[in-house]
Amino acid sequence: MTYTIYHSTRFVYQQEVGFSHNLIRLQPRNTVIQEVKSFDFTIEPIVAEIETYNDFFGNHLHHLLIREPHTELKVVAHSKVEMNRTALEALAENRRKASSLTYAQVQEKMLFLTPENIEAKQFVLKSPLLSIASVEIMNYALVSIKTERSLYEGILEFIRRIYTDFAFVSGFSDLSTPVETVFAEKKGVCQDFAHFALTALRGIGLAVRYVSGYIETIPPEGSEKLFGTDASHAWISVFFPGFGWFDFDPTNNMETSDQHILLGYGRDYGDISPMQGVVSGSGSSHLGVMVD
Repeated sequence: MTYTIYHSTRFVYQQEVGFSHNLIRLQPRNTVIQEVKSFDFTIEPIVAEIETYNDFFGNHLHHLLIREPHTELKVVAHSKVEMNRTALEALAENRRKASSLTYAQVQEKMLFLTPENIEAKQFVLKSPLLSIASVEIMNYALVSIKTERSLYEGILEFIRRIYTDFAFVSGFSDLSTPVETVFAEKKGVCQDFAHFALTALRGIGLAVRYVSGYIETIPPEGSEKLFGTDASHAWISVFFPGFGWFDFDPTNNMETSDQHILLGYGRDYGDISPMQGVVSGSGSSHLGVMVD
């Protein structure tokens, strides 16, 4: 399976912007499962300086400095990513083996200070956009995750309950909306469901990463796929000591598959937002995003 990804981000400013600094995270990662065959992007207006490096988590990052006055900023990224069928089959077998671990066994194994466990422990802590889980949120997770039950099975049930109990509602939330509000209202979008799952599972002592990427969307039978109707996506990755990280998609009630293309990961959305920056100017702005 080979994906060609088009991701356009366009800011339109009410007043002229004198200059802007921007961090771009639009280059997918190479993993055992996926290989980036090509990546490039175009920027309007002309960039004065550009620097490329990997951040703390190993995500690809481009720093852009634009000095030319402008009323519009447009970044278009093109990626080609190939999925490794053999690696996907091996992952499925590893998932099966990891499902033998109970929640109690995972907690016990995390006490050992192996390099893998130490690295994973940073994803147990609270993060900048997420508060410590309330008792109510932890209890919601513990309905599915029991001491002597397979942790893998418990997480599958947990994300199934999110899929059933929560409604996908665009426009209800933004990055400042607390997880407690999403939980109380039982609605949001994929970023909200990932943040809620992160908060709940970290609250009961698990190491969980926020994952950003894309998911292939398939139009209804007989309908033409429209350009730009896809979107960036978010899901979670849970650490199983001795087996590694396994990804779960609460929004779609599924384990990740060859329909999921990983862009990067971090503690929460703030670590892996596609674009963030600072502009010098006044007035409001409008953001438009198109993904295919």
